[in-house]
Amino acid sequence: MKNTIKPFLGLILSLALFAGAAFLMHRELSVYHFKEVIVTFRSIPLEIRFSAFFLTFISYAVLTGYDTLGLKYIHKKLPYPKIALASFTGYAFSNNIGLSMIAGASVRYRLYSAWGLSSFDIAKVVGFCAVTTWLGFLLLNGMALMVNPGLLGAVVHINPWLIRLLGLCLLIIVAAYLAFSLRGKEVVSFREREIHIPDRFIAFSQIVLGVLDWTLAGMILYLLLSHFADLSLPGFLTVYLVSQLVALFSQVPGGLGVFESLMVMFLSAQIPAPHILGALIAFRVIYYWIPLMIAALFLGGQELLRGKKHTKKLMGLFDRWVSPMIPSVFGFTVLLGGAVLLFSGATPALGPRIVHLKTFFPLSFIEISHFLGSIAGMGLLLLGRGLQRRLDAAYMLSVILLFLGIAASLVKGFDYEEAAALTIILAALLPSRRHFYRKASILSQKFSPGWTTALLIIFVSSTWLGFYAYRHVEYADSLWWQFTFKGNAARFMRATLGVSVMGLFFAVARLMRPGVPKAKFPNNDELTTEILPIVRQSESATANLALLGDKLINMNQNKDAFIMYGIERKSWVSMGDPVGPVATWPDLIWRFRELADQAGGWPVFYQISHERLHIYLDMGFTMVKLGEEARVPLEVFNLDGRARKNLRSCKNKFEKTGYVFTVLEPAQAYLRMDELKAVSDTWLEIKNGREKGFSLGFFSPNYLSMNPVAIVEKDGRIEAFANLWQSAAKKELSVDLMRFTPGAPNGTMDYLFTAIMLWGRESGYTWFNLGMAPFSGIEASSVAPFWNRLGAFVFNHGEKVYNFHGLRQYKGKFDPVWSPRYLAAPGGLAMPAVFTNLASLISGGVKGLLLH
Repeated sequence: MKNTIKPFLGLILSLALFAGAAFLMHRELSVYHFKEVIVTFRSIPLEIRFSAFFLTFISYAVLTGYDTLGLKYIHKKLPYPKIALASFTGYAFSNNIGLSMIAGASVRYRLYSAWGLSSFDIAKVVGFCAVTTWLGFLLLNGMALMVNPGLLGAVVHINPWLIRLLGLCLLIIVAAYLAFSLRGKEVVSFREREIHIPDRFIAFSQIVLGVLDWTLAGMILYLLLSHFADLSLPGFLTVYLVSQLVALFSQVPGGLGVFESLMVMFLSAQIPAPHILGALIAFRVIYYWIPLMIAALFLGGQELLRGKKHTKKLMGLFDRWVSPMIPSVFGFTVLLGGAVLLFSGATPALGPRIVHLKTFFPLSFIEISHFLGSIAGMGLLLLGRGLQRRLDAAYMLSVILLFLGIAASLVKGFDYEEAAALTIILAALLPSRRHFYRKASILSQKFSPGWTTALLIIFVSSTWLGFYAYRHVEYADSLWWQFTFKGNAARFMRATLGVSVMGLFFAVARLMRPGVPKAKFPNNDELTTEILPIVRQSESATANLALLGDKLINMNQNKDAFIMYGIERKSWVSMGDPVGPVATWPDLIWRFRELADQAGGWPVFYQISHERLHIYLDMGFTMVKLGEEARVPLEVFNLDGRARKNLRSCKNKFEKTGYVFTVLEPAQAYLRMDELKAVSDTWLEIKNGREKGFSLGFFSPNYLSMNPVAIVEKDGRIEAFANLWQSAAKKELSVDLMRFTPGAPNGTMDYLFTAIMLWGRESGYTWFNLGMAPFSGIEASSVAPFWNRLGAFVFNHGEKVYNFHGLRQYKGKFDPVWSPRYLAAPGGLAMPAVFTNLASLISGGVKGLLLH
């Protein structure tokens, strides 16, 4: 319940702050006409707009210095083009979406982790960038408040001396940071935690970069406003920084509405409100939206170049870095395109353009285009989330609605500006079809609180904008049925009604959709009729773990593939890759991820193969190498030569002393189940342990009777046994339970393994899977991710807890081919809890973990 309510508290706070900002905006603009805002926006000279574009370019170039300095701080090196890519995309996201630390950090994490940085390293870079931002903010704000406290004091009615005191406190924080760096002490303890202080060069560079960042961004807006009034730059920066601070804490996407309302409130005594709002519109287009459009074109362009031979290699590298972000980028740009259509539909068309359109189109065309344009805008708002989730239906509908929006923008009022923006989005989206492959229903997608907030704010803003633009119109019932070339208000009302009905229909349809089926363990009938046939078609022997019945099953709609998983606290752990055709994996993984998200859990995939890592990487998972799996090629396996002398001697010794190897078919194994259970019980008693689960089998008559069982017996008495896992087309053979009696001689397991492999070769199997050697084959170099270095440390120094080296050596004597196995998880600070939950799940609880 706590995890469910907590996100909505943030949504309520964001909406409350937005409502307050909207009230202030409405109050300040109540005496002005909307046409004044449009005229002001268009009156900004072209040379000022070009200057603002140039400063925006410089500002984003300065932002790349944050990441460059951050990597220097953690003593890591990357080529500047990679740093620039991570910085530009990160800030393009965070500036528009809001939640700067979260949005920017997620983009950086996706890119930097692919380039070899660990989770902790990335967290340090993100934290370093945040500190750099705040250092510049505090220094500039402190100086502005000290020099010119009257401007802010006149608005908030606070004594100027208190404002100066606040400014002094901000400057003291910056000075204290510098003092620590000048002391030359690298580590400072705070509440038993060590904080690494940057050296004096890095600290001074942070302040310079932070000041440049905030100053350049503020100067872009200052430049746009300077056309209307002579402002004091220090005083203006004070207003700008305070407004940005409140917008940041509001968590409204991009501070939309909150920042604008505060700027209007602070500056309306010096500049008429329509002039301020016109400059703010230009500022948001130039500094926020155009960089995001460029990022979208950048991503779409790389899709077009993929087929060129001379760029194939370069695009392959670029695709690996950037492709996982494409759905998120287009999700937000399509949302932006929908907002453009709604705002355009809420504002009056320009008179001269309507006059020219009258000669080409009848009134009915204009009326229908206006209505359909707004409907297309609402549709794009709703489809953005589906694009983030890679839905193919969302892609196709988005393309159709973008085409419709472009046509509607031109016909309803020759709004070529809106049509050009939508064309850019469409041109970037069209080549990216391959990234949207999921067949799930659009109605089944979960809308996060943040996404819901963005939808509500855009809809409410467009509705308010329309009523503000037409507030001088006398509303009456007849207005709904007024159809004239100048009937902009009537068209707005009809479009708003249509959009509201569409949104309500979508909300009701989502509420009426079938609920998420409750997770359940399969019963015996389901195991034999539904799960067993899929397991028999799998090329992985590990799929037989599903027959244990101790794992939950998430089946796809066609009933030909599934994910088997267990839940331990917040970790939803899939045992291996999905079982079934590879083509079904992406959708199954997405569904499993969404299922975990809805429950407030972490989706985790344990022991996945390296062949399909790109599927998990595309979905934003962090990869951690768990170890290496040993597979013996049976076609070349034999006991000839000096290398196999020990195995050959072991086999000969057991057979000479009367031991017999036999493979029991499932029906035969069922008849001797009591004998097998006696061996298992004795083995557990000797080991002083308990049955495990999840990734390991346990003794169960139903489970053992589904596959053959290999036994070693003497004088008709079973001394050892192992159940056999078989895969489709005899591609792989493996074992699960391996148990023997106290009286079994040394080497019994060697004999059993050798006999099974020889039997598998004669039976036509390709591989024998010996299972994974945990933490083996993991690099411990300084550039390896943190979790890899930790795994290597455990492998090299954990012999007292578990015989890691011995297990690797034992499997190595069969000359296997080693293949890496990975853990796919959310990453970051969740990883320690994920590993703890995983160990508890395999051991059957904390008690089993302690007894192991």
